[in-house]
Amino acid sequence: MRSAVDCADLTVAEAAGRCHLHSVPRHDDSNLKAVLGPTNTGKTHLAIERMCAHFSGAIGFPLRLLAREVYDRVVAIKGERQVALITGEERIEPPDARYFLCTAEAMPRTGGGHAFVALDEAQIAADRERGHIFTDRLLNARGREETLLLGSATLEPLVRSLEPDAEIITRPRFSTLTHTGTRKLSRLPRRSAIVAFSTEQVYVVAEMLRRFRGGAAVVMGALSPDTRNRQVELFQSGEVDYIVATDAIGMGLNLDVRHVAFAGLTKFDGVRKRRLTPAEMAQIAGRAGRHQTDGSFGTLAGSGGKGGGGPPPEFSEEEIFAIEEHSFAPVTRLFWRNPTPRFDNLQLLISDLETAPCEPELAKAPESIDLIVLKKLADEPMGDGVKGAGAVRRFWEACSLPDFRQVGADTHARFVARLWQDLGEGYLGADYVATRISELDRTVGDIDTLQGRIAAIRSWAYICQRPDWVLARDEMAARARAVEARLSDALHARLTERFVNRRTAILMKSLGPDAALLPVDLADNGELTVEGEAIGRIEGFRFIVDPNAGHEDRKMLLAAAEKALPGLLAKRADQLLDGNLDQFELVNGIVRWNVRWNTGEASQDIATLEDTADVTAPRVVLSRDTALLPEPSRRKLADGITTWLAAKLQPLAPLAKLQEAARDPAAGSEARAILLNLIAGHGYIDRAEAGIEHLPKEARPFLRRLGIAFGALDLFAPLLLKPAPRALLHALGRDKRRLEADMQPVKSAEGQMPSGYRRAGTKAMRVDVAEKLLKAAFDARAKAPKGMRRFAIDPALGVSTGLAEDNWRRLLGSAGFRHHPARKLAEGAQGPAAPDMWEWRPSRGSSAPNKPRHVQAKTGGKPALRNDGTPAGRGPRTTAAPKPKPGPATGKAFAGLADLLK
Repeated sequence: MRSAVDCADLTVAEAAGRCHLHSVPRHDDSNLKAVLGPTNTGKTHLAIERMCAHFSGAIGFPLRLLAREVYDRVVAIKGERQVALITGEERIEPPDARYFLCTAEAMPRTGGGHAFVALDEAQIAADRERGHIFTDRLLNARGREETLLLGSATLEPLVRSLEPDAEIITRPRFSTLTHTGTRKLSRLPRRSAIVAFSTEQVYVVAEMLRRFRGGAAVVMGALSPDTRNRQVELFQSGEVDYIVATDAIGMGLNLDVRHVAFAGLTKFDGVRKRRLTPAEMAQIAGRAGRHQTDGSFGTLAGSGGKGGGGPPPEFSEEEIFAIEEHSFAPVTRLFWRNPTPRFDNLQLLISDLETAPCEPELAKAPESIDLIVLKKLADEPMGDGVKGAGAVRRFWEACSLPDFRQVGADTHARFVARLWQDLGEGYLGADYVATRISELDRTVGDIDTLQGRIAAIRSWAYICQRPDWVLARDEMAARARAVEARLSDALHARLTERFVNRRTAILMKSLGPDAALLPVDLADNGELTVEGEAIGRIEGFRFIVDPNAGHEDRKMLLAAAEKALPGLLAKRADQLLDGNLDQFELVNGIVRWNVRWNTGEASQDIATLEDTADVTAPRVVLSRDTALLPEPSRRKLADGITTWLAAKLQPLAPLAKLQEAARDPAAGSEARAILLNLIAGHGYIDRAEAGIEHLPKEARPFLRRLGIAFGALDLFAPLLLKPAPRALLHALGRDKRRLEADMQPVKSAEGQMPSGYRRAGTKAMRVDVAEKLLKAAFDARAKAPKGMRRFAIDPALGVSTGLAEDNWRRLLGSAGFRHHPARKLAEGAQGPAAPDMWEWRPSRGSSAPNKPRHVQAKTGGKPALRNDGTPAGRGPRTTAAPKPKPGPATGKAFAGLADLLK
């Protein structure tokens, strides 16, 4: 290759100012190898193997992300103490490091004296913004023993021209690329990457994938390397099957992608909007198919035009052929900028940086943002104070601060100007830098806000890496990296929250040809999960879809549950019947399952009870919530509930005994009628309504043997007035009256009269206790002297049950007892007061005991009537004498006249 002094048309001084292609002593290029080829040819893997075979080495990468990935791989081989990572924002450099993984900007210009040096993606030398950096490393970075240039085959002509001694090695692609045409988003295969060329389009596609495919990872150039790593891991781990990215995906990211879909074929390159070159298309499409796995590429339907409503982008036949056959027009020139400008003053520095190369293979680099900032600030008053080579070099280093925030030259220039002012005293104070860093240490905000903070902290991370800019450099750099890590975690979380629906992703991945293999698990708390992701919960035997699921998810969740639930619910039914029957509850004719979870309780009605002739054996009808149970499990569950119910209803055995006797024809019609009335009354009935007046006396012992008590006011079965049978009758829904659970003897009579009670003034008294009080009253009447109609009754028993005397008197009055208050003692009289007296005077038609049966009414306590309508029991019917007609008395003067007028 020609050196600077070989330019025949220039003087030596002019050549020195224009052609600085090799500003260091030339190395022997006999050990220089250019390994060229398309993507997926193993070039980077080869470089790692060759470096590890040498005593020392360095590799320059286009991205910090890629440098970090290779750093981790080399650390696994050589150990942390021997491997260094050096980028503009991060520096891990152990004292004994021998292997250096760097970004191209951070790698030593001449190779750093290492035995091995490699430059990855060398074709970036043709890039408008960063090309001059890669051109300089391509021309000057050399290893003592071996140098590798890795890049596209399109670089071969220029390598041969610029480095004629280099050995050219071409490598074929391990797999093939095939064009598959245009596909809808819903038809994209799994493990696909969708490439868009604007942030807005990336967001739109990612939102659509979230709705229909469970989400996607998002990779954009504006993301921090840590966030990009996390998003890539989201895709690589299989948590999502799609990744949406800008063209940043085409640069060194090794992904398990099988198909690449282009959402567009044009991009803005910083100057104009243009169509991608075939080589650029291939660089992106080449992400599909890794190692021996073939890949495909195509375009995305519905992504063309404004709003995605125009025709889809299409590859031309020539572009398809070039991509599939890896046949592209060669690169014709590389961008170059003087890498060793002079620092005598700002004007000379700018002049050297704008120097054009004299080599035809090289082109002057477009004006980049660092040179624009330098020229802007040089024309301002602060530029007049930059004197001397040291100050000029330092000023240029400040202007070279990357525009991580992508805010444009003017805004970035103001930031650099402020930085230069702070550097005026030599260093940035640790307190000042710590304050600036802490201002950015906030993880609240949306995606754009967090991206802005990450860009700003990257600027400070870059500043803190400069050894001559910041005091306590290592501490401040560590703080900046820690803040960037926290912001990156927050941004990753926001991206995942917005663009990933993990539940849908898992279901879409799992619901294949055999959906019965869906890995569904049922937790102890009833939560139904797919690979750890909740899709709903089971309460009893009812599946409830997760309320956080969107409308688009519900059909998939129900489909998944429909396949998995029968088996899970059958196991649950078996577990329930094996020893958890105490979780059943009988409520108003319904069998309710009180499910006990680790986190609480839930109830479900799993069966209803249909009435049968036997109140103690209702028919069990399973609810619709058990419909997902297999039929054998349903029958087994119904039998289990029936068995549980039979044991539960044991306290109703006296009622069952009455039912059995009522079906016995030998009992006689009158006794059976009373039994049926008692059964209908759920164990007790008012005596006046029982029909006892038709019952022969010889039938009463039969009824008493069945446990029936004949009271003054009621007929009742005492065993059925206990709390357990009353509660069961209420739970069965047979007795609709108010229930008193403890069946205390006396209760307040407010509201509806409780079942098993009768009114006693302002109180309600249980019928069997009321009968005890009435029996005591009849006993007192029987003990009265013969011929005495009035007698005394001791109120002590009534008071002991909790009745006030007034209520006790009302109870006795309802049985026909009439109260006669005693006269008060005269004023000044001595001695005990006379007791109150009582008289038994039943009302007409009363059905109280000792009353002739022919007087009792059949219903309602009204007097029985004869067929002619007169009350029974009042003597024979007689004809009343006719009343005399009015007129003159017989024998009077007018009597004869009256006879004449007839």
